[in-house]
Amino acid sequence: MKSRYPLQEKRWLLGLAVVGLIVLGFFLSTAGRSSETAYLCPSTLGIRTRKEFNYDPAPIQTRAILHYATSRVVPQQSVAEIKISLDVIKSLGRPCNFLIFGLGHDSLMWASFNPGGTTVFLEEDPKWVHSILKDAPGLRAHTVRYRTQLRDANTLLSSYRSEATCSPATAYLRGNQACKLALENLPNEVYETEWDMIMIDAPKGYFAEAPGRMSAVFSAAVMARNRKEGGVTHVFLHDVDRKVEKVYAEEFLCKKNLVNGAGRLWHFQIPPSNDTLSSSFC
Repeated sequence: MKSRYPLQEKRWLLGLAVVGLIVLGFFLSTAGRSSETAYLCPSTLGIRTRKEFNYDPAPIQTRAILHYATSRVVPQQSVAEIKISLDVIKSLGRPCNFLIFGLGHDSLMWASFNPGGTTVFLEEDPKWVHSILKDAPGLRAHTVRYRTQLRDANTLLSSYRSEATCSPATAYLRGNQACKLALENLPNEVYETEWDMIMIDAPKGYFAEAPGRMSAVFSAAVMARNRKEGGVTHVFLHDVDRKVEKVYAEEFLCKKNLVNGAGRLWHFQIPPSNDTLSSSFC
């Protein structure tokens, strides 16, 4: 028999699945706490043990489980999309540095997947930041000012090559006002942290006056390419069914770096680059 409440059931099932993923992460991280095995943590360039990180998942994960088990609001991404990022966190086997463009109803979930690590959210709307932090005051979030509008996406894509500070060989972010695609005014901790994972699920990109995700995609590519530590940067881009996200991903994140995907999410692994002669990101 067809359900009379298909939307409510879908939301309930997604919420239940998210709780299940958080519980799974709880048990995996708890198991990791009992291990005394030393390992190399690229984010700190030193040998550390899991105990030195005070890897206690209980507070953030317990709060997340309670939140999603009792809320009618569920994350925007599907379970299959969420699982791609969770699998990468599990594969790293350590607390990581996770930068997320966008703050929303899924933010507590992302933070709970990375207990003991650094999870930072970037959001364009100060009122929305205030609203979310009322329910989850422990999240680390910054308000970001974007200089772009979605209506200019094609022009920015065709003209960035003529600006030297946008060049893949010399591109940088902090203070780079000449390159309109560069996020030049982010908090210092964003520039000074080597990010293991970057999730792009914001800013808004569905009407002409919206900032669009052009700057977020470009800046994520620059961060990944300028990484000083070993290893790749995992970049996740959501809403790739939209033209701008897809075109900018192919221009700056590169098809050759695309390693996984589900639904409307693509996962890229971008290696550092010291090519001072490159004229193309790809």
